[in-house]
Amino acid sequence: MSKLRVNAFTLSADGYGAGPDQSLQHPLGVGGENLHKWLTTTRTFHKMVIGKEGGATGIDDDLAVRSFENVGAYILGRNMFGPIRGAWPDESWKGWWGDNPPYHVPVFVLTHHKRAPITMEGGTTFHFVTDGIHSALEQAKAVAGDKDVRLGGGVSTFRQYLQLRLIDEMHLAISPVLLGSGENLFAGLDMVKLGYRCTEHIATPHAMHVMIGRA
Repeated sequence: MSKLRVNAFTLSADGYGAGPDQSLQHPLGVGGENLHKWLTTTRTFHKMVIGKEGGATGIDDDLAVRSFENVGAYILGRNMFGPIRGAWPDESWKGWWGDNPPYHVPVFVLTHHKRAPITMEGGTTFHFVTDGIHSALEQAKAVAGDKDVRLGGGVSTFRQYLQLRLIDEMHLAISPVLLGSGENLFAGLDMVKLGYRCTEHIATPHAMHVMIGRA
């Protein structure tokens, strides 16, 4: 059965998934880029995101590889698609990733403002969903078929799905970095009462990888 899952999402040691004041200059918020050293050094990141050879192998890379396996569709929050707020001023912004985004499957972007789908290179098509998280999940599962739907972020989107116990499993990479402010994933959420538990944890020099599933 198709799952809704979170993979390779990095949190600071104090629980923040992004820094404050996201902008074109700071797509991960101020200081947010410091979270991702465990991922940006891997061979998978070099291949899938940068489009170049090189990068490290090992546990961090193995988990990065796993994050792309058996994915038939993605769901993204509006902020993960870009820094633009409110109504779309024009059709020029097509995401952070250039002409060939690293998804290669349909991507459903949550937004309050209508926009026509965007077909990109490599099999990625961005669909803009204006009628809520349930609709996005239904549409994503419909195109994913037997494969899983990967929830790509950001924190606000994760929290909405977590509050309704719709996420089946999560892989969080806890980075040894403090941000102090930004978007905190677990603030006000009782993960135990929601029925989640830690199922696995693996430490590397750059992160503590924690797997969370529904009890």
